[in-house]
Amino acid sequence: MNMTLYGHAGKWLIVDAGVAFGGDDMPEVQSFMVDPAFIEERMDDVVGLVVTHAHEDHIGAIHHLWPRLECPIYATPFATHLIRERLKEAGVARAVQVNTFPIGGRFRIGPFDIEAIAVTHSVPEPVSLAIRTRAGNLLHTGDWKFDPEPLVGQSTDFAALKRFGDEGVLAMVCDSTNAQVEGSTGSEGQARAGLVDAFRGRRGAVAVTCFASNVARMKGIAEAAAANDRKVVLAGRSLLRMEKAARACGYLDGLQPFLSLSEASSIPRRNLVLICTGSQGEERSALSKIARAEHRSLALQAGDTVIFSARTIPGNEDAIGAIYELLTRMGVSIVTPSDAPVHVSGHPARGDLTRMYELIRPRFAVPVHGEIHHLEAHARLARGCGVERALVPEDGDVIRLAEVNTSVIDHIEPHRLVNDGQFLLPWAGSVEATFGIRAEQRAEHKGLNHTHAAA
Repeated sequence: MNMTLYGHAGKWLIVDAGVAFGGDDMPEVQSFMVDPAFIEERMDDVVGLVVTHAHEDHIGAIHHLWPRLECPIYATPFATHLIRERLKEAGVARAVQVNTFPIGGRFRIGPFDIEAIAVTHSVPEPVSLAIRTRAGNLLHTGDWKFDPEPLVGQSTDFAALKRFGDEGVLAMVCDSTNAQVEGSTGSEGQARAGLVDAFRGRRGAVAVTCFASNVARMKGIAEAAAANDRKVVLAGRSLLRMEKAARACGYLDGLQPFLSLSEASSIPRRNLVLICTGSQGEERSALSKIARAEHRSLALQAGDTVIFSARTIPGNEDAIGAIYELLTRMGVSIVTPSDAPVHVSGHPARGDLTRMYELIRPRFAVPVHGEIHHLEAHARLARGCGVERALVPEDGDVIRLAEVNTSVIDHIEPHRLVNDGQFLLPWAGSVEATFGIRAEQRAEHKGLNHTHAAA
């Protein structure tokens, strides 16, 4: 879950407001998010919330927290579509000002002059924010990689990044997820080619599971299916939501409409591809239901194939292993990224990070988005690229970015809220402690936010 605050000239800018999910071991928890108490006390000075991209860990808290923030929101067209859908579900859409900015656009919010520079990632329309202020220039990269064949949307605007670097950049706040991975991250075009090969020669139905937000992967799977005389069916609410947004924004133009679940039964299995939610073994996902023979419309059988077109997120090994077990007992073949090139990351490897530092040439580096070992590896790389200083922050650190005395100057203890599907509650450190709050105490929190469950 991501939320970054930038303060300058007495005003505050919020970048992203996301969630983290509780997992199958916490059935009471739908999601976690940052408790915005610190910035809520300063809302008179907040000029807006700017979104870098449309992943849930960057936008998923907006509809929950907006009644406490009540500030203008700024996002690209694809992110705007998804944010507005969630605001409608929460019943607050009419009250919220969502401003759409174009990729490559430049706009001012209070004392912050912002340019949205096109980068690539595993969701349409990611942008890095070039923030210009009287105190200096800053690049907030968001999540990114350099993809020469992204399949959807624009490629990285290297010229804009270099121009910003030429202006002089005080600091870069940058993605660290793959800071321990050598080389450069692969392209979505490579994943599509791997899927074309993985489909070839399969006699039964093929199911592919991937992250629902990866529209480029959805498109690549559909094109690989067409190359193998197969038609596509989507299974999973989050995939359907993403397809709707992608078609509204023109990212699936040229593809035939996907089949409905009811139409799938009339297609020979050798001509069928299912795109399913459940790449992380989520209990309520389409693939999990299919593996347990509990899906109302879809089934797999011996001779079919399931392709996992996603990495395993640490902590999900047991859940995914349970799916493997069920599928194997059914006689279903399993293909993973270890078996074939059917997945690429959405984050920069060390070679990509080095190239970004060569383009931006910041004085200071602030590695973010990763565990401490990712941040430390990123900091060492940044120092090797010539930055004057790399600061490795803890959640809640207040960092002074300035020509002199750049340093951590304070720490605000970060607290979390938990969404149980009905209320937002303060997280007490464990499920037992949090949900041991008396019913009347929980009711006091009803007014914090909406009561709609996160999907």
